[in-house]
Amino acid sequence: MVKKKIAKVLKYTAVFEPEKMGGYSVVIPALPGCISQGETFEEALKNIKEAAELYLEDLRQSEIPKEERPIVVSPVEISL
Repeated sequence: MVKKKIAKVLKYTAVFEPEKMGGYSVVIPALPGCISQGETFEEALKNIKEAAELYLEDLRQSEIPKEERPIVVSPVEISL
């Protein structure tokens, strides 16, 4: 009998920042050092998913960080 490997789905918050010269940089704060970029939002999203998969593959199961609290990112308007 062949055992099936059950995929574990983890959810993390990714923060995308538009770059001055075009494209996006993106980071997952719960995974220190897990950063990527892309020429479009879609490419940056694809790249950060791949970066996170590689990041997590290097960790032992007991070391995989969980995002304890979702991060809320919002623009803040400041009047001077």
